[in-house]
Amino acid sequence: QVQLVESGGGLVQAGGSLRLSCAASGRTFSRLVMGWFRQAPGKEREFVARISWSGGSTYYANSVKGRFAISRDDAKNTVYLQMSSLKPEDTASYYCAADTTNRYGTPYPRDYDYWGQGTQVTVSS
Repeated sequence: QVQLVESGGGLVQAGGSLRLSCAASGRTFSRLVMGWFRQAPGKEREFVARISWSGGSTYYANSVKGRFAISRDDAKNTVYLQMSSLKPEDTASYYCAADTTNRYGTPYPRDYDYWGQGTQVTVSS
């Protein structure tokens, strides 16, 4: 099993920045594909970013390309999402997820095996 705990959410103005963190425990972190998803009220959970084993490959949703950056520190069992140039449409609960099956990961929630509890990001205009 894998336990995931997100932190770092908050209220920011449009154009501001936040860094989300996800601390993992319970399984060898370096062999987990990690992803970030988000869900706004009344909307489906959507893919934001993912990172492969050891951070060798990353992939982003088109809506966040150039603004968000995913990274991982395997020594700290932590994955990060650095968010900049935030927009009101980025407002959502952000979830960290772990994929135990795939080496490079997918953008589909169904392919992730473990989820954190979420952290709220609110961007005001």
